[in-house]
Amino acid sequence: MPHANRISRIRSKLAGLELEALLFFDMRNIRYLVGFSGSDGALLVGENGVILMVDGRYVTQAKGEARGAEIFEYSDKIDGIARVVTDAGLRSVGFESVAINFDHYLNLKGKLDGLVLKPISEEINSIRAVKDQDEIELIKKAVEISSRALASTLELVRPGIRERDVALELEYRMKGKGAEKVSFETIVASGKNAALPHATPGSRRIEDGDFVVIDYGAVYGGYSSDETCTFAVGSVTDRQKEIYGIVKDAHDRALDSVKAGVACREVDRVARNHIESAGLGEYFSHGTGHGVGLDVHEAPRLSARSEDYLAAGMVITIEPGIYIPDLWGVRIEDMILVEEDGCEVLTRMPKDLRIL
Repeated sequence: MPHANRISRIRSKLAGLELEALLFFDMRNIRYLVGFSGSDGALLVGENGVILMVDGRYVTQAKGEARGAEIFEYSDKIDGIARVVTDAGLRSVGFESVAINFDHYLNLKGKLDGLVLKPISEEINSIRAVKDQDEIELIKKAVEISSRALASTLELVRPGIRERDVALELEYRMKGKGAEKVSFETIVASGKNAALPHATPGSRRIEDGDFVVIDYGAVYGGYSSDETCTFAVGSVTDRQKEIYGIVKDAHDRALDSVKAGVACREVDRVARNHIESAGLGEYFSHGTGHGVGLDVHEAPRLSARSEDYLAAGMVITIEPGIYIPDLWGVRIEDMILVEEDGCEVLTRMPKDLRIL
């Protein structure tokens, strides 16, 4: 039972943190731990019990979805949490400090006078980093949906069509093929806009000679996909071919460096050094990758400052890019499953330069 194993992993952290229980507010963590997919609630995990707290809107859903948890209904969230913690006789509770606002924290602290309420963030940041087989299968399904949708949408990418029309059509097709929703607002960036790593699709019409960066993803069973493809439209210059080749080589070298036990900063260094050796380091402005799962950006982080290490079962992205202001940009991104001696590429779109 994956959810029971996940709860056991949380409980194993309690002694080291000198806590009797952990209080979760992040709904993605709550879904991960007990399977509840609602949009509001709180979860208390202690040595002797697991209690999911929800208001009346979610009681039926919680009873149907939550596994291994007692359901407690509240009318006021903070009052309800305080009552559950008090009734359990707890003296020290950790809580997700990044997932509760300050006013709610002060309110809860005031109602739990005398109890140690300890903010926890980094200590539980990585609980979802290593995926089990059920999670991997859901991610693969999300990848299948998104890749099929993009493959069928590429017929629209031609001179004269607006960026936002391509993005809307791609999102429509992802949902039509079974996506619950999109992982994030789809990026379709052409020409000068492609030099903006997080461009918003606008009314610009694609032109002959453009690079078009498409960053997209689908959610299936709560799990996200994330992939970026860069295409050339109509014609391509030697300089564009050269830049694309540099990014592709950085991407491939980073892929080759991935295996369990490797430092995340080392994977970033491999990609970054290749781009820097071409004299273009200033145009690579973000990390080389990140974990993907219930959230499209989660642990681990692949950057120069990362202290994380890869482990078998992690699902991460490799996404180097070069962005030349007022000209164009290239990003190539694949999702991969980390294995003991390498990796499996999960995303399906070919990454050789394609001219549409």
